[in-house]
Amino acid sequence: MASANIGVLVYPSNGWDVALDSSGCERKHSPRLKTLCRGGHGYGQLGDLVASTVNGPAARPVMADVARLAGVSHQTVSRVLNGHPNVRPQTREDVLAAIRQLGYRPNAAARTLVTGRTHALGVISFDTTLYGPASMLYGIERAAHAGYSVAITSLSAFDRRSMQEAVDRFLGQGVEGIIVIASEMPALEALTGVATDVPLVAVGCGTRAPLDSVAIDNSAGAFQATRYLLDLGHATVHYVGGPDSTLDARERAEGWVRALREAGTSEPEIVRGDWSARSGYEIGHQLASMPEVTAVFCANDQMALGLLRALGEHGRQVPADVSVVGFDDIPESAFFLPPLTTVRQDFGELGKQALRLLVDRICGRPAPGARLPVAPELIVRSSAGRPTR
Repeated sequence: MASANIGVLVYPSNGWDVALDSSGCERKHSPRLKTLCRGGHGYGQLGDLVASTVNGPAARPVMADVARLAGVSHQTVSRVLNGHPNVRPQTREDVLAAIRQLGYRPNAAARTLVTGRTHALGVISFDTTLYGPASMLYGIERAAHAGYSVAITSLSAFDRRSMQEAVDRFLGQGVEGIIVIASEMPALEALTGVATDVPLVAVGCGTRAPLDSVAIDNSAGAFQATRYLLDLGHATVHYVGGPDSTLDARERAEGWVRALREAGTSEPEIVRGDWSARSGYEIGHQLASMPEVTAVFCANDQMALGLLRALGEHGRQVPADVSVVGFDDIPESAFFLPPLTTVRQDFGELGKQALRLLVDRICGRPAPGARLPVAPELIVRSSAGRPTR
């Protein structure tokens, strides 16, 4: 068998003899790391990079190796691993590249023994495929990625007993804090009676929750959507709301009402769905048979999708006959027919704010005062226009 050409990296600090590259030619990985070319036998391939020693298996890389490869202090590596903000972007990138190249993994148990901290968080959600809660969870995970591990539990029911059991499980795992995605009234009520000795933050529970929380400004988003339709010249705006048990639906209804009252126009009766496209479709059949309906604001994009289909089946063209605006800006909304005008929620910012608030509580920092809700944004596409009659 012909011998393979493989490169060699030397790590004298911890007994690593060689880490091999499959290219077979000399090249530099970074200004501080040189790959030497050598042909030979007996080295196992591991992706683009291979590790071996003369006398046995490779030693596990330690933080000092990362620091040496990145050309920084071991304290800087620690700051990067802990998500500390006071690190220059290029330095952070150098450290992360060194971590990837070495295959370094922090020893969580050792870190806990030294610092007394687990850097673990718990997130309590509920069984759902709805875009809003799922996106909140994703936003929290992304925000926590740099400095914390996240354990997640989903509840089928948000009663006090289930909530307390979930909190107790997390406490047994040594979490430092808990975030609860509580978009329904039963969840908020269950939270008020939960006993916990770690900080707890609620997300998606409206702007008037009686506990530490962050939320999207649903009322402002609904006001924007309704005001936009009124400014196009529609006499009034009909509203397809979500379940009254959800805080999002209540606050969006408040924004819709406020816009109508400020305009001094009539308030049609709220028609409620269950957030699904099917419920929007069924409601759409009702609204399509009402000739006075020229503008509809839907509390989420899925119900707007069902509404669009029902209007089409009745020969009501959008936006020529009826203008439609949704809420959420799900990824598919730009591909509806017509593309949907909707209200975008910044779930990434929501996750950052929730994590920041929780970490403040974990570290014993005082409350920063009134916390502003995350502002939504109206995304104008093609589903709304001026009335033609």
